[in-house]
Amino acid sequence: MRRLVVSAACAVLVFAGTGTAAAATDPRQTALDAAVQAGNVGMIAIAADPAGRWRGRAGVGDVVTGAKPDTGGRFRIGSVSKTFTAALVLKLAANGRLGLDEPIAKYLPGLLPYPEPITVRQLLQHTSGVPRDLAPQYTWTTPEEVDTERFVRFGEVEAIHDSTVQPLLFPPGTNWSYSNTGYNVLALLVEKLTGRRFEQVLADWITGPLHLADTFLPRDFPLVPRPAIRGYEQLYPAPHGLTDVTVYNLSRYFGAGNIISSAADLNRFFHALLGGELLPADLLTQMKTTVPWPGEGGLVGYGLGLMRISLAGICGPGAPDVWGHGGDVPGYNTWSMSDEPGTSGITVASSPDLSASPAAAGTRILAMVTEFCTPGLPDAKARAAQLQAAMR
Repeated sequence: MRRLVVSAACAVLVFAGTGTAAAATDPRQTALDAAVQAGNVGMIAIAADPAGRWRGRAGVGDVVTGAKPDTGGRFRIGSVSKTFTAALVLKLAANGRLGLDEPIAKYLPGLLPYPEPITVRQLLQHTSGVPRDLAPQYTWTTPEEVDTERFVRFGEVEAIHDSTVQPLLFPPGTNWSYSNTGYNVLALLVEKLTGRRFEQVLADWITGPLHLADTFLPRDFPLVPRPAIRGYEQLYPAPHGLTDVTVYNLSRYFGAGNIISSAADLNRFFHALLGGELLPADLLTQMKTTVPWPGEGGLVGYGLGLMRISLAGICGPGAPDVWGHGGDVPGYNTWSMSDEPGTSGITVASSPDLSASPAAAGTRILAMVTEFCTPGLPDAKARAAQLQAAMR
């Protein structure tokens, strides 16, 4: 899983020259159409706010049949999974089952090979120094391998061991680096402290109470039931076309990016989380206490499994901060963001992800930005390019 792309090229939402037809079109739909014109195959978005619910789609959901995307369908949410994992860990903290500033070795002795103490909080906030992903010899090294190795299975402990053969990136707590491996450790922590499988705890503590019928951890199950869009990547050079990677075993991202969900479910989840339904106020405050995402000029901060994007840096003074997470795995890119109280939110899903051109990647969250503000900074285009480059 690559580092997520907060492509504020979305800031370049320009409707000049579209005439009166554009004026009659919801600007979020215009944004989805622009993203498809830029090279995305299929797009869906659902927004929910006090005014009601809006649904949009663009492109195709299946290049073979030509079927339109299904706004009610499911997709792989990639690293948006991290917010679910973090919420479960914080629920354990609320119940007195763990201390956020205790070393992970207290709960999972011998799992990590490093002598330096690494705390639960550092894993949640990506300040642990734990390597990002599997060591190169255990993961994809060419685009073709994304296709040919789609059914490779990783056990939960195996994926961690095969990542931590690498040294720490820095002493724990001294820097920041996005780590999928860290979230695999946290999912294992949930299993150790509850004595149950992660997907069972997820169902009992979050998806069941919130009635998220489309949200589940598939573990080794490779299918996406009723996909909103099929997941495509351009893995082979011309004249080969797109490769359908909807069917995939993503067990390597156990706690970091393996959840399947729907746009409506993700909006409901973030509404509940940010609205205080899932966590006590003090833990929600800690979850929203962010450190800067390096290299993007302060526009993005990272809390405990929660991202903050400052839209003032894109839309101009007065634009809100939005909260949520982005995710990318083979075939799928997801953004689910809400305002701070969780009263308004939008989820956007698109394909492809890994092989998306800069232009396609730069427009796929146009609809998200448009939900909350109208981009207007004079240097928006330059800020967009800077942000996109920094977050790859």
